[in-house]
Amino acid sequence: MAQKRLMQELQPLQKEKWVNIETDDTNLFHWRLGLWVVNPDSVWHGAYLKAEMRFPKEYPYQPPTFKFLTRNICHANVYSDGNLCISILHKPGEDEQSGELANERWNVLHGVESVLRSVLLLLDDPEINSPANVDASVLYRDRRSEYNARAKEIVAKSQKDIPEGSRMPTPSELAPVPQKPVDDDADFWNMTDEEEDFGGSDSDEDMDDFDEDDEDEDDVKDHK
Repeated sequence: MAQKRLMQELQPLQKEKWVNIETDDTNLFHWRLGLWVVNPDSVWHGAYLKAEMRFPKEYPYQPPTFKFLTRNICHANVYSDGNLCISILHKPGEDEQSGELANERWNVLHGVESVLRSVLLLLDDPEINSPANVDASVLYRDRRSEYNARAKEIVAKSQKDIPEGSRMPTPSELAPVPQKPVDDDADFWNMTDEEEDFGGSDSDEDMDDFDEDDEDEDDVKDHK
């Protein structure tokens, strides 16, 4: 089941422009990723962050792991070895010790895309009350300008890892595909026989009413 679920998630993600995914044909449980930070308001904007995800045999009933391969990321929730501390990757169920609610943790409705989007959100909104990197959390809280400068340094270094032929997507490339406008005329000519019969029933009634009105008018003329 795990492999089937991973294939179902992998195929649409490979079409996304904000993430690059590499998999080993012999091991679908290990993915290598490149994440673009495309939010123009983010201090990490323009970063190309390398990472890896590993999936247990019990996936999706148990969560994957996520680890940054881009080195020395200065962030409150990134350990020195690149592992990430984020609620969505914690095992299902409530944890009284951490105070996390069950709906904040992993469940089978989550998937790779929801994890990746949560990671990108966490970059800009770190959880500094339970940090994996205390120094980074203090820097973010007390010396924000210095923190931002560190982040910009990492952004610049990360861009050296951009694969050849790859580039950050533009906002227009990330925008939803506009829906095709409804062509009323085309819909009319493409109506099924059943739809025509259904539509015709009302008009037939109208014509009957119209004929009755004509008969009434003729009767009036005859009496005159």
